Amino acid sequence: MKTPVSPARLSVLALALAGALPSQAQTALKETVVTATRTPTRADSLVSEVIVIERADIEKLAGRTLPEILARSAGVQFSSNGGRGKVSSLNIRGTEARHTILLIDGVRYGSATAGTPSWENIPLEAIERIEVLKGPGSSLYGSDGVGGVVQIFTRKGKDGFHPYAMASAGSQSYSQLGAGASGGQGAFTYSLGAQALRDKSFSSTNPNVPFGNYNPDRDPFNQQSFNGSIGWQLAPDWKVDAGTLYSDGVNHYDDGPGRDTQAKVRSQTLRAGISGKVLPGWKTQLQASQSKDTSNVTVGGTLPSDFITTQDQLFWQNDVDTPVGVALLGVEQLRQKVTGSTAYTVTARTISSAFAGVNGEAGRHSWQFNLRGDRNSQFGSSTTGFAGYGFRFSQAWRGHWSYGTSFVAPSFNQLYFPAFGTPTLQPERGGNFDLGLTWSQSGHTVNLVRFDNRIRGFIPSGPLPANVPKARIDGWTLSYDGSFGAFTLRASLDAMDPRNEVTGKKLPRRSSTTGTLGADYAMGAWKFGGTVMHSGKRFDDAANLLPIAGYTTLDLHADYALDKAWTLQASLRNLTDRQYETVRGYNQPGRAAFVTLRWQP
Repeated sequence: MKTPVSPARLSVLALALAGALPSQAQTALKETVVTATRTPTRADSLVSEVIVIERADIEKLAGRTLPEILARSAGVQFSSNGGRGKVSSLNIRGTEARHTILLIDGVRYGSATAGTPSWENIPLEAIERIEVLKGPGSSLYGSDGVGGVVQIFTRKGKDGFHPYAMASAGSQSYSQLGAGASGGQGAFTYSLGAQALRDKSFSSTNPNVPFGNYNPDRDPFNQQSFNGSIGWQLAPDWKVDAGTLYSDGVNHYDDGPGRDTQAKVRSQTLRAGISGKVLPGWKTQLQASQSKDTSNVTVGGTLPSDFITTQDQLFWQNDVDTPVGVALLGVEQLRQKVTGSTAYTVTARTISSAFAGVNGEAGRHSWQFNLRGDRNSQFGSSTTGFAGYGFRFSQAWRGHWSYGTSFVAPSFNQLYFPAFGTPTLQPERGGNFDLGLTWSQSGHTVNLVRFDNRIRGFIPSGPLPANVPKARIDGWTLSYDGSFGAFTLRASLDAMDPRNEVTGKKLPRRSSTTGTLGADYAMGAWKFGGTVMHSGKRFDDAANLLPIAGYTTLDLHADYALDKAWTLQASLRNLTDRQYETVRGYNQPGRAAFVTLRWQP
């Protein structure tokens, strides 16, 4: 039977938050974001919930991985099969790992075989900013956007010459070097960066791991990466630009006693586009891109493990100013192709799409409407929509409401993997309701959101999957950001109930309660801070027979500005050395220390 999130329970969480008085970098009141509407929009006029993670936030959590950093955001959880470089999953608002879209500078990236984004090989030094849209994104970006959209923006060029370099060392023989430069002169801008990382790490598995895969050796991860972009202003209102992200990694993982399996992993994105103003009030953008996600076993391995996903994408988008806001009109085509050691019955599919929408504001009112049609070569046509409205009650108080639909096409593994897939699977379809209230005044922001996501034809994880009539994930998010002089405080609490409505069981690897608490203090050349993260109990299986204990971790960091160009940073990860799991049988990092020297004149 479904156990609803009670008002009393939420009240306890709210009191705890108020008592602590202090989510990862909640959007500033006047900040401009793109992902929630596909057009630049002020954050305080949105009808969706968006979180922004800046470059400085990433640097505070030195030694943490990208999924771990994202999981410091309200409403985001992660699970990982071990340490750095190991397969990781992200769950936004309790939805499946398959229910999040990952974009890198607008380029869709991930594995079409697994049906999930690939987080583990994206280099942190290449990232300038991250936007996390929570709530349905299918009406903007197509299949998979049930829980939300994560968009990574890499470093870009700007006027002048701006070099940077860093060196980091830490526990478990961890080391990292990175350097690059961005700049521009006249009509030309550029950005270049390179990174090398070595982490001897720890044993990914423990004796509880399934299938006897335990091997008590270290499972290191090594990575080399490159990112670059160029831009050329053809005319005052027209620009061409191109960019790439390339990352090679070698991942070690356990495949049983004495078996140290090694795999080469590669992440690639390549894009080129042109944008400009056709007429006053009419902007257009055309972009062609390709992404590749590759995993090739080079040593050991008990099963075929060579997988390559290639995604070719072309979109044309138009933003037109109208009396009721910015109108969005566009078309898109995405071709997904899979190759490798597994013989899939079908190895490619094409999705052709058209989308339209409008977002605007007048006085106290703001609104957003979107409609998208997708024609999938495997599953035919699907239509998704979104409608949202915001109202400012006073200078400090604002409310918003939205409803959006979504769909998810089954992955190639779910459909065609030998002895695993079910070729008759149908797409999942869902509807999500959001109701939010925000108070913001004098540098303080409190945000309360109620969400209710209902999914029809839900596909549970595991072999021989079948569409389940209903799954439901409902809950609350309460967050705070603010400052008191030199102190900056942030906190979030999530309470949700993710369930298979047929069996009444909780969906695996989700915690019903999570929270973060962070503080930073600046004093002259010094900056100090820390982040506490708590995740409640979860189950590792759909039958809820294998519990995983909850955990709490504490990270500390300190920065010292040696001069205007040089900064020395130190961080402690998991200070209390809490031993915990996010997937049964797979270890997570213990206590570790890191020191980083950064140069950025």
